[in-house]
Amino acid sequence: MSGKIRTAALAVAVSLTIVPADATTAFAAAAKPNLRACYDGNCKISITRKVSFRIDPGFGITKLTLSFNAGGVHVKSSGPGVSGSAYFSGSGSVTVNGITVQALSLSSRKAVLRLTTS
Repeated sequence: MSGKIRTAALAVAVSLTIVPADATTAFAAAAKPNLRACYDGNCKISITRKVSFRIDPGFGITKLTLSFNAGGVHVKSSGPGVSGSAYFSGSGSVTVNGITVQALSLSSRKAVLRLTTS
């Protein structure tokens, strides 16, 4: 009997050590992009839905909104008394008020974008 108990205890211990690792991976995959890092116009972000974030007013705009689909990326800019909109397809890019938005990878579920200043 004691051999069966040790085997059962070992099986439970192994399953307990696996669960936290899977939970950590799932949490990391669901993490939100750090949009504050884009305030200065330089960042790399992965998005799974439409996002909006503040931009340094020195660019003449105060907010960027990024959305996407499998075919391309839509960029909206706005600020006091100004607004703009641009779209690019595939792995292209667009520059809005000195901020270049480039698609590093694009699918119907996820876009990896790089923002740089010129």
